Amino acid sequence: MPREEALIKIFYLAAAVLFIFGIKGLTHPRTAVRGNLLAALGMLLAIVVTLTDKRIVSFQIIVAGIVVGGLVGVLMAYRAPMTAMPQVVAIFNGFGGGASALAVGAAFEEALKGGWIEEITVQFTSSAVLAGLIGAVSLTGSAVAFGKLQGWIRGKPILLPGRHFINIALVVTCIGMSAWLVMDPVWSVPFWTMTIVAAVLGIMLVIPIGGADMPVVISLLNAYSGIAAAGHGWVLNNSVLIIAGSLVGAAGFILTALMCRAMNRSLANVMFAGVGAVVTTAAESEDIYAGRVKSASPEEVAMLLEGARRVVIAPGYGMAVAQAQYAIQDLANLLNSKGVDVEFAIHPVAGRMPGHMNVLLAEANVPYEKLKEMDVINPSFRQTDVVLVIGANDVVNPMAREADPSIPIAGMPILDVDQARTVVIIKRSLSPGFSGIANPLFAADNCLMLFGDAKQMAMDLTAALKEA
Repeated sequence: MPREEALIKIFYLAAAVLFIFGIKGLTHPRTAVRGNLLAALGMLLAIVVTLTDKRIVSFQIIVAGIVVGGLVGVLMAYRAPMTAMPQVVAIFNGFGGGASALAVGAAFEEALKGGWIEEITVQFTSSAVLAGLIGAVSLTGSAVAFGKLQGWIRGKPILLPGRHFINIALVVTCIGMSAWLVMDPVWSVPFWTMTIVAAVLGIMLVIPIGGADMPVVISLLNAYSGIAAAGHGWVLNNSVLIIAGSLVGAAGFILTALMCRAMNRSLANVMFAGVGAVVTTAAESEDIYAGRVKSASPEEVAMLLEGARRVVIAPGYGMAVAQAQYAIQDLANLLNSKGVDVEFAIHPVAGRMPGHMNVLLAEANVPYEKLKEMDVINPSFRQTDVVLVIGANDVVNPMAREADPSIPIAGMPILDVDQARTVVIIKRSLSPGFSGIANPLFAADNCLMLFGDAKQMAMDLTAALKEA
């Protein structure tokens, strides 16, 4: 083995080790920053080592790419608020998948010209097909997910007529083009045709999925981008790309499975059932609420909090929309100063990406030990004086305990907030959650509704407590 090639392999091994330690660091908030930096260092090392191969590009292009890409990354990171992290993750997934698809296409074109790729083997074409297909699906699927999260596309499921037949036709076309390319790799038309069709398939797969299922979709698209990167690695015979892609793909699939389990639903149900497309009518909601909903003022809720010994705050997507995490933390600090024990109940799929609530509360410097996962906090709700539900709906809906298959969230584990002495729900209105069904909790005897913007209501509660 030439000395230069051996040195490259050593650097690749170092990059892979940094990836592994980086992922390990991300398993806990105290080591997450260090883990992120280690993984970023590993990626920088892998990129520089790969591109310094004289067969690829010149040093000037390498420096230009690092500078331009670094500036774009810094600008995106600083401009995007923490509440927009799901959108950032979605678009980065798309960039990764799209880059893999385009790079593989360029490699295939180079191979047809007799360039630096010596031979078009079955492994080469099979890997190219895998990377192109999955990368294109990841690109357009992530773009749709970004649009839904950003509000550019309607968050409710968009169910196109005959969508299942269209999807089958697209899949069959992709398989046909893939088989053609593997058996007769003499020109690139089948590859680009398959890639374009796969891009349409990505749109068709994600657009029928509602906003409540975005955590699962983002995890799955993350896995797709990793698998596309691994396929890209096989095309280029690049070991570090194979390792990094495999790590991302495996982590994404594991997280997807955990999210589905947290909702007690199969991946097929999430992808194809169109949950949330049917919304509870006003008449159906009236049957449940029927004058039983009790509204309260911030001053009345402050009196409850003043006399409480234990308060649990259950955040949801409404907290993210209102950017209320700082106001909520100020309220929690004030309660702590008055001797009230305050904890936060975190549902696995609250928000629009895995760990969304954890990220927002960490930004507001809420101590990590105060964040309690659903399985840990649920047994203690019976000993809780007041639960503040901040913009959550489906994850606290008691209808999930029913076995009726017509209920979209039937069987989904929820936060058992209704077992507390008093539940205060901060919400703009009685509108249903993303599942489209009413919430009987709003009409429960121990429930009070505090209607308004989550941030403003938290600030009003803090002011009322100070005056008490």
